[in-house]
Amino acid sequence: MALGVFDYVVLLVTLLMSAAIGVYYRFTGGKQQTTQEYLLGDKKLSIVPVAFSLMASFMCATSIFGLSSENYLRGTQFMVINLSNIIATPIVAYVFLPVFYNLGYLSVYQYLEERFGKSIRIIASVAFSVQTILRTALMLYAVSLALNAIVGVSPTFSMAAVGILCTFYSTIGGIKAVIITDLFQSLLMFASVFAVIGAAAYEVGGLMEIWTIAYDYGRVEFFNFQIDPTIRHTWWTLILGGMFTYVSVYATNQVQVQRYLTMKDYNTVVKTLWISWPITAFLSLAMCFSGLAIFSKYRDCDPIKAGRITSGDQLMPLFVVDTMGRTPGLTGLFLAGVCSSALCSVSAALNSLAAVTLEDYIKPLTSSDMADQRRVMWLKFLVIVYGTLSVSLASCAHYVGPLLQASMTILAIIGGPILAVFTLGILLPYVNRKGTTIGLLVGLACSFALGLGGPKPPVKDLPTYTNGCLSNSFDGGRHYYSSIDNDHLVSLALGGSGDGDYVYLYRISYMYYIVFGFAVTVLVTTVMSLFFESDVENLNPKLFCEFVSFKVEDRVVQTI
Repeated sequence: MALGVFDYVVLLVTLLMSAAIGVYYRFTGGKQQTTQEYLLGDKKLSIVPVAFSLMASFMCATSIFGLSSENYLRGTQFMVINLSNIIATPIVAYVFLPVFYNLGYLSVYQYLEERFGKSIRIIASVAFSVQTILRTALMLYAVSLALNAIVGVSPTFSMAAVGILCTFYSTIGGIKAVIITDLFQSLLMFASVFAVIGAAAYEVGGLMEIWTIAYDYGRVEFFNFQIDPTIRHTWWTLILGGMFTYVSVYATNQVQVQRYLTMKDYNTVVKTLWISWPITAFLSLAMCFSGLAIFSKYRDCDPIKAGRITSGDQLMPLFVVDTMGRTPGLTGLFLAGVCSSALCSVSAALNSLAAVTLEDYIKPLTSSDMADQRRVMWLKFLVIVYGTLSVSLASCAHYVGPLLQASMTILAIIGGPILAVFTLGILLPYVNRKGTTIGLLVGLACSFALGLGGPKPPVKDLPTYTNGCLSNSFDGGRHYYSSIDNDHLVSLALGGSGDGDYVYLYRISYMYYIVFGFAVTVLVTTVMSLFFESDVENLNPKLFCEFVSFKVEDRVVQTI
């Protein structure tokens, strides 16, 4: 598709504004010369930018394409996950946040060293690094899908261009540039999703018509209460799995915790967290509805079956090609929103990866305190290194399958065990370092075996149709088979009978991966800690949440 002049203007202006924000913060204020400013913004950032930044670092390009594809192919059940965040937000705000904010460690994993020793800190920080680099690669890959489908730009070039721009303003502007660009880019994300919905509504005759079409074609489902854990999305998988995922990301992930530390006090952070939740939910629901909007156009001519695209993650870019080119600037706005969704998430990741690497890997190896100016130079160098690494890995992302599930799986298999260790650390004083080391290693091993092992049953899609295609090789009429049917036929040809041929553990919903990793780590850690002597009398009471720390202080006094 050839972009018009207005499309290029919109796209280039938005990208240049992101770069300009980085330049602005490089030459204003303290000019990014201190670690306090570079990583924490001198603790002067305000509620609205940080609230949007918290949302943007969680909702990214993989969400835009993944959520729209999920609702197009499998219906609206996934929308229920937004209710889990109502349960999770107070847990983050009133259990974890007081501990981490009051300690104020640049790396949240320093807490684990204070509580359990250096080995746990290294394991957790390495796990975070792996998790974040993989998700960053997925985000860059998602952008390449849009740019390749709409303007024919090669995936390698698009991933490199976005990665370089993101690395540039993250390197020179520090956390201030990252958070302020997050606010600007979040608005572009909203605009791009609304542009898709608006274009579809214009074609079919309104928002209600989109919903009516989705309902008539069996896409609307909210009340699947089945307890069976092998069913991909039910209330139980989405509420439980969503809650654990939200707490893992917002309570114990360096990317989010570092944002809390940019604010002046704990009460301000809590307000920001509560404001961020409805912003996140609103964007999530809009992304889900955009999938129904796309379905309203392709309801009788599925582009996957028609051979126009090969996966659901390409649906939104194809929709833009088919509908938005007639309106000057609209395609450019969509591309700006997609690029922004990657920029805000990747920049957040690069800044936090640099902080963790300096604090957890490099600083412990130095024999003396590093000068602040040298620390900032290291941080800028590390941002460049991680930006380069993320771009390199993004070229392999097309092997992972559906973007939404891949992103959630990466969060789960590492996030579950890490969340368990932090939870045990702040709530159970008797849990000790030897028991925790064993528990964390076992939990990570089991999570990786579940999340990356297999084979697993293919994802089942709802029926899609081709009777409305202008020309195709099908028999005509509605076809009630989908991409899953071919896999099912292959299974039958080999003597199989469907999902029952797969190991039960590999059939459980991917939303339970994080719950499984958490449960295994908690169980092994609590049992193994019984065999080793507790060292709680040597610990700082501030390492525990408030209602536990009083008991710890009493025990320390009695010991003395």
